[in-house]
Amino acid sequence: MSDAYAAAGVDTHQADQGVAAIVAALMQIETGRERLALPLSGHYASVLRMPGALAPNLGIALATDSVGSKVIIAEQARRFDTIGIDCVAMNVNDLICVGAQPLALLDYVAVERAEPEQLAAIGRGLALGASQAGVEVPGGEVCQVPEVLRGHPSPYGFDLVGSAFGVVSLDRLIDGSAVAPGDVMIGLPASGVHSNGLTLARRALLDDGQLSLDQRPDLLSGQTVADALLEPTVIYVRAILALLASEIAVHGLAHITGGGLMNLRRIGSGVGYTISTPLPSPTIFELIATLGKVSAPEMWEVFNMGCGFVVMVAAEQAPAAVELLARFHPGSAVIGHITAQADVIDLPGMGIHAPAGSDRLTRY
Repeated sequence: MSDAYAAAGVDTHQADQGVAAIVAALMQIETGRERLALPLSGHYASVLRMPGALAPNLGIALATDSVGSKVIIAEQARRFDTIGIDCVAMNVNDLICVGAQPLALLDYVAVERAEPEQLAAIGRGLALGASQAGVEVPGGEVCQVPEVLRGHPSPYGFDLVGSAFGVVSLDRLIDGSAVAPGDVMIGLPASGVHSNGLTLARRALLDDGQLSLDQRPDLLSGQTVADALLEPTVIYVRAILALLASEIAVHGLAHITGGGLMNLRRIGSGVGYTISTPLPSPTIFELIATLGKVSAPEMWEVFNMGCGFVVMVAAEQAPAAVELLARFHPGSAVIGHITAQADVIDLPGMGIHAPAGSDRLTRY
């Protein structure tokens, strides 16, 4: 378990047990017909085959996610215009991991009180994120639940959840089965913390470090703490769709979210991952580690550390893939390679580092 993360209030081991309990209950579902879901448990998105002869090669890809405790930063800073981008990003970035083209997103906004200005700002972020991802937002729901939510400060409490929908040709599904030792991993840069690990980040910066959201620490080069923490999650859809439309054979795709590069263990079977040349880390991570006294291994377990997405291709196709991806996301680069050491992640300067349960079982 991550010591600092547990101290901040997030028990990842207990979360794994809780998710396993949900999965056990859901396995009892009886629909009275052949199951449509493909066996992708733990992957980034779920895929359903169309029933009967409607479209035998068409898969429907589904993903759902929230922005987590990043909403607390938005409430405290009274800035709500970017959090919608995060909601879109967390969902569409998961959908593309199976090779799907995202088409639409439905949003659910739970609020302590329906403040028009706050909801308008959230809507602007959703619209901007949808434009960046090339998806529609055909509907959603706003729910007032004052007994459930209390803001930081009240009455601005809210939660934001999205569910995304896309399509994928079943004969072009990317499930990680093609990943093999010798393949190369290409990292796409993150803009910062994105939407994961904010509980630990808040504890380190605001509690341990006694910073305020409007302070400008030297490490942040003019940014306030709020600026750095609310930097929107990067949307990688257009880059990955362009890659999938090219002649480059993509073997695996990973959205680096909660659990950091431990997310790689969702991809492939019987392989390991060596990170030899990580992407540069935004300075917000150095500030979190220093003020929160968070060890390097735990930082890698919790945060993306500057790499928001990973593409896996054959070594001979890596240069072409890097060139294409860098046109969309400058700084994209080879960060390592696939090994034959099953489920082992080798991180720079830390030797073999793959503690049991570190892949953060949250997706099912």
